[in-house]
Amino acid sequence: MNGVGTPAVPPHFLRASDLTADGLLALLSLAGRMKARPHGFVEALRGDTVVCYFEKPSTRTRVSFAAAAERLGMLPLLLRPDELQLGRGETLADTARTLSGYAAAIVVRTYAQATVDGLAAAASVPVVNALTDEHHPCQALADLLTLHERFGRLDGLRVAFVGDFNNVATSLAESGALAGLEVVVACPPGLERAVAGALVVHDPAEAVAGAHAVYTDVWVSMGDEAEREARVAALTPYRVDEALLARARPDAVFMHCLPAHREEEVTAAVIDGPRSIVWQQAENRLPTEEALLLALVTRRFDVEADEAPGPTRA
Repeated sequence: MNGVGTPAVPPHFLRASDLTADGLLALLSLAGRMKARPHGFVEALRGDTVVCYFEKPSTRTRVSFAAAAERLGMLPLLLRPDELQLGRGETLADTARTLSGYAAAIVVRTYAQATVDGLAAAASVPVVNALTDEHHPCQALADLLTLHERFGRLDGLRVAFVGDFNNVATSLAESGALAGLEVVVACPPGLERAVAGALVVHDPAEAVAGAHAVYTDVWVSMGDEAEREARVAALTPYRVDEALLARARPDAVFMHCLPAHREEEVTAAVIDGPRSIVWQQAENRLPTEEALLLALVTRRFDVEADEAPGPTRA
């Protein structure tokens, strides 16, 4: 991932397609340097604050963003809905304008994409989508860094996403299109999404044939609990087990964004087996989010370790 130029940094990161192909590679390159030097950028944003607004529970997203901010010298301020005036009727726009006066960036984990879009429309600092029902672009960054570490390239890799065509699959397809991945989504009829970069099939065996990676996610996401029985019935044929994984390439790996429900969307033999790289994916949330915060705040992808560039703001 070396030799990348200096493409423009987007004002916000609301979906994977906000990046250009060159921007994505530059961001992954920066993340790789940060992973190699985990304490090499501690002065980069010293004195700045990042507000992390979480409407949904979280383990990986909450901890990785807090750790990423600390590694940049930032103060991570983690807030719940009941700690802001949003819960008492203050508008998104007023909240965004207020937070922009205190923080260098705003990270949001919420339900509706309209929430992050609305905050970004009014904010004068970068807004990061840390997860919505429609997109999970930060997970996609970690996924691509993990695939590059495993295979030494991204262009030409085939990734089969098996199960629910959800926000994770959407962002994987969008980022994969930028990086030259072939993303094939196998899902039941009726669960398809129209996403550029995704080839949709209904047969999981067809999707995993020749795949370098087989990816799945939980069948019942937060907010879908009322549909649990119907979703489990529809998705049971899409469980990733050793027989399905064996249909992929001999060197294929298993991926999952976590949390996982063993013996539901994936068997324990697969997720805990030697071909699973789920913990590497989880770990890579930290350097990719560190790189993302630094690039968005400084408007640069080419920051070197131990520099201390001041943020550029309008």
